Amino acid sequence: MFADAIEKVGGFTRPIKFITRNYKDNVIAPGCATLFFVNDEGWALTCKHVAKEIIAADQMNNNFNKFKADLMSLQGNPKAKALTKGLEQKYNIAPKKAIQMKVQFPECVNGQCAIDITLDPDHDVALLHFRGYDRIMYHGHAVFSKDSKRIRPGDTLVRLGFPFPEFSDFSYDEEHDDIIWSQGRSTTPRFPIDGMYTRNVADKEGRLVGIELSTPGLRGQSGGPLFDSNGLIYGMQSLTKHLHLGFDMINEHMVINGRPQTINNQPFLHVGHCVHVDVIKAFLDKQGVKYYEE
Repeated sequence: MFADAIEKVGGFTRPIKFITRNYKDNVIAPGCATLFFVNDEGWALTCKHVAKEIIAADQMNNNFNKFKADLMSLQGNPKAKALTKGLEQKYNIAPKKAIQMKVQFPECVNGQCAIDITLDPDHDVALLHFRGYDRIMYHGHAVFSKDSKRIRPGDTLVRLGFPFPEFSDFSYDEEHDDIIWSQGRSTTPRFPIDGMYTRNVADKEGRLVGIELSTPGLRGQSGGPLFDSNGLIYGMQSLTKHLHLGFDMINEHMVINGRPQTINNQPFLHVGHCVHVDVIKAFLDKQGVKYYEE
């Protein structure tokens, strides 16, 4: 039912790859988010909370580089150990706290480029504008529904994104005390998940701002498009809510595999919230970005 739509939307939907390292821990944690392009001029959408992570990565790396420079100046100082603690406090660095994050945008554009980021002040939406590239590497672009009333609660929609990161093209550079992009698998598989349109999501003033789905948006799908079986875009995956079902089991006694067990279980329904297409189009209009409707 959605196979053709997933192929179509997959042409302009791309992962955002993150690698993160904690202080005094050389283990690198990979992660993903999602973006999708709205035209052929390098303009893409993602979630504001994802864009803030991209911005924070530069700030985090600059802070760590300053810390390392000050740390180098302590070499040979007999009070280096005590002074190091002072530097850790100065730069707000502590064990198990993230100190480095690198970001990569694969298969978006070819060549060196700059990326401008614009945040929506009111909603979980952000624009990325790739500038100065040689050529685009995505295929097609989003086509938004001109009439959002075409879909109603009870309809089934799909989100596309990049949870479950499988890329491995990163390593720790011991000589320079740095995390780097290196040899390894550079790709990670996309993953679609469908869900029934259950309810509308309103803001505090009662304005329609989102769509709730009966299934969760998965970690890594934030910023991914929400679309119908024709590939028409109706929103963007933003967050997942956890609804308490009330079927709690507290110290319930059961026999499992022939042995008595005490069970505790508090079940939740995990539902996805997507930014509404009308909110997205209003933001694109405000920024003067060209997009397509049908």
